[in-house]
Formats: sequence, C-alpha cells, structure tokens
Amino acid sequence: MWSNKIVAPLLLKRSTSTITRLGYPRCFLEQIRSLASITTTSTVVPPQQASPILNERPRRSLFSCPGAAPKFITKTQTLGADAVVLDLEDGVALEKKKDARILVTETLQNKGASFGNSELCVRINSLDTGRLALEDLQSVLPCERLDAIVLPKVEKASDVAFVSQMMDSLSPANRDVRIIAAIESALGLLNLREIAATSSEGRLDALVFASEDYCADLEAIRTDSATELLFARSQLVTTAKAYGLQAIDMVHIQFRDLEALEDECQRGRELGFTGKQAIHPSQVDTIHRAFSPSKKDVNFATLVVDEYQKTTAEGQGACVVDGMVVDFPVYKWAVKILKRAKNSGVKPDL
Repeated sequence: MWSNKIVAPLLLKRSTSTITRLGYPRCFLEQIRSLASITTTSTVVPPQQASPILNERPRRSLFSCPGAAPKFITKTQTLGADAVVLDLEDGVALEKKKDARILVTETLQNKGASFGNSELCVRINSLDTGRLALEDLQSVLPCERLDAIVLPKVEKASDVAFVSQMMDSLSPANRDVRIIAAIESALGLLNLREIAATSSEGRLDALVFASEDYCADLEAIRTDSATELLFARSQLVTTAKAYGLQAIDMVHIQFRDLEALEDECQRGRELGFTGKQAIHPSQVDTIHRAFSPSKKDVNFATLVVDEYQKTTAEGQGACVVDGMVVDFPVYKWAVKILKRAKNSGVKPDL
C-alpha cells in the first residue's frame, strides 16, 4: 500500500470522483492537498548552482520499442542504440497495458536478455493516468537492470519530484536510476526552467522534446522545415545546457527517408542537441553518425587543447591553431568535443 506522502503529488492531479474510484475516501482529498503542499514545493535553482550531469552515458540515440511486442524487444537487444526505451505509454493499447507491464518487468529481471552497452529505460504512463503510472513504477523500479525512467508529459517540477521520491522508496540502494523528462505541451515549455532546476536534486539527467504532442497541443501546422518548432527546440536546448542536462531532439516520423533524417539530425546538432529519438532500427546508424564528432573535429580539438594549455602555461592568453585564433571559448568548445568523442568511441588520428 502506498504511503500518503508518496501518492499525494500524483492524486492532486485527479478529480474527487476519480480519487474515490481509485479506492481512496473523499476525506483523503484535503489530507493529500496538505501533504503535497509540503512535499512538492519547488524552488527554482539558478543554473550556476545546479548539479552537473552525474550520468555520463552517451545518449545519441533514444530508441523506443513497444513494451507489448516480445519480438521487437528481442530484436532491440542487438540494435546497439545508446539507450533502449521499453515503452508502456503511447506504444501500447489500453487493453494491453497490464500485459506490457508484465513483459517489460520480466525483461528487466531476465539476466539472460543482453542489451549490450545500451542503457535500459522504461517509459511509464503519464502521471495523470493515476493508477497506471503508479503500477508501472511499482513494477519496474525494484528491477536491478533498470537504468532510467522516461517520464512523459512533464508539465511541472512536482512531476519530477514525485518520481524521484518513488525511486528513493522503491529502487535498489545500489542503483542510481535516472529520470529523462519529456516536454510535450505549451505548459511544459513555460515551466521548463522550474523542471530543469530539479536536476540539483540529482535524478534528472535529460530533457526530451516530443514534437508531435507539442504540435497537437498548440494546434500548430507540422511542416517539413519544422520552422514551427524552432522556438520550442531552442528553448529546450538552452535550458537543458544551462542546468547541465542532455537535450534529446524530436522523432523523425518519416522513418524510411534517411536523407531527410540526416538533414534533420544536422539541424539538431547545430541547435545544440546531444541526441535524437528513434522509432525504427534503420534510423540508429544515421543518428549515431550525426551526433558523434567527426574525425576532423576531434583532430582539431586535440590540437586546440594541446596548444592552448601550452601557451597558457607560458603566461599567454591565446594561441593560433591552423590559422584560427584560439582563446578560452574555443578551448572550452574543444574540451566538450573531446568529451563527447570519448563517450562516442571516436579517437583522434594524432
């Protein structure tokens, strides 16, 4: 049975009639309101005070697999995606939710099911589904092999705080399970700073932009150029980087058009995204190439770091590498490129 402190933030999202239908008495409503006012109050943490990313796993690709499809789950084991997301939400019909939860839990408990170096994540049902979300968390959080929870439809900092509390209660003590928060609505975007500030508590690792849900919420017209999404994507990247979080770009839904995917990946890289969602195995290699530093960039970054460290050790503030003036901002860029290269397995030729 859930404690009042744990269920309070979630039940606040539900109507009185829904709460009684879930098995809680009407008089419990005021009690959970008072509890939630204590346990879910969020204070915005300035970016300079927020914790850096604790999980250095690369997330170039975030591949979603329907949790009710055992054949797809088996095929995903050899895909080589940076992160595999076993989906209990949109990819599963309502009547299959329970079966999917059982299958995903069994997969996480099966030590013989090898996913290689892929991070194992579960996308639970959104918190406004009530008992569905609670049962998802109750089932998967105790699993030793769970690496992260993908939390859909995040609109408030208290959403992340609630799941973090659940992890503290249910996750194995030796497991540092992370949270990947999906931003899917106008309200989520407006509250993005408060949501990102929860990274100071140590569980939140990344923000994901869900383009189709966002467009539906805004009644925006979806175009090939994605101009209608430029503001939201830029806002998400900027906020994520300010709080030391990874930023995962939208799904390319025309999964057979790899040329268009490559172009969209490039535009995402230019905006500052660190990875991209994938929905088909054919997309993974293209995404990995796009979000890994090129050999040319890695070689140049290596020279920049070496030369800049030499000149600063000699008391100089800048140097020249391949005809380019290198000062501290360029050096900082080079350090980030080399860090990303290490995580992606790209080595310099020098």
